[in-house]
Amino acid sequence: MELIQDTSRPPLTYVKGIPLIKYFAEALELLQDFQAQPDDLLISTYPKSGTTWVSQILDMIYKDGDLEKCCRAPIFIRVPFLEFKGPGVPTGLETLKDVPAPRLIKTHLPLALLPQTLLDQKVKVIYIARNAKDVAVSYYHFYRMAKVHPDPGTWDSFLEKFMAGEVSYGSWYQHVREWWELSRTHPILYLFYEDMKENPKREVRKILEFVGRSLPEETVDFITQHTSFKEMKENPMTNYSTVPFDLMDHSVSAFMRKGIVGDWKTTFTVAQNEHFEAHYSEKMAGSGLSFCSEL
Repeated sequence: MELIQDTSRPPLTYVKGIPLIKYFAEALELLQDFQAQPDDLLISTYPKSGTTWVSQILDMIYKDGDLEKCCRAPIFIRVPFLEFKGPGVPTGLETLKDVPAPRLIKTHLPLALLPQTLLDQKVKVIYIARNAKDVAVSYYHFYRMAKVHPDPGTWDSFLEKFMAGEVSYGSWYQHVREWWELSRTHPILYLFYEDMKENPKREVRKILEFVGRSLPEETVDFITQHTSFKEMKENPMTNYSTVPFDLMDHSVSAFMRKGIVGDWKTTFTVAQNEHFEAHYSEKMAGSGLSFCSEL
């Protein structure tokens, strides 16, 4: 079995100046032939920002709240991950071929690497942004368990890399800002993870309106209930427990770990927080974006 040697912790590969997981960088060549369809819906986030949560909400909406239909396959089959590639498993594009229209598609790609066809077709996008400190902590634990990433090293060194944009998908600051700016000219519903935690039903309603669908009140309540963190963490169709151990080691950290706002406070030291805040103020100046880092 050579698989572990192949997948285990390759260094990041830079594409157009943006660091990516080695296999995902290879998949970008395959994306050159990808053709978007006008009724596609793209779910876009920086990693660890609520992608799986919104994917499950949308699949339940598209299936009119039928939970059984949403257990037909794991979430990464139901909502293919556009740039995904990994040893011994189908690519995102291969998975997408079997998905009937209208398709839900997930990506973490920054705009510089996004297939132009998605913009040309004016494909609707739901973007989810999460506060940077919780993203950094969650991403650190994800790096620890998902072996397609390089070794994260210590939390302190990982935080420095995160701030410098030297983690997979590059700079969080650039990602949230450029999608925010694009929302002025492209059909994008820009959501915040913290708003979803505070009032999930309100955000489900926003999503329904954006995708042009209506459902009975009790169905909206049902979807809200069954897309709670607790429900999804226990659901093998959403918690990534079906992914091979060679790619994700859930004994190191669960894919769905805590799902709360403000978990950064258990990890950041006072000095790290001061250092981060100063850097954050500089990077986010003039963006018009405001994040809540505790509820």
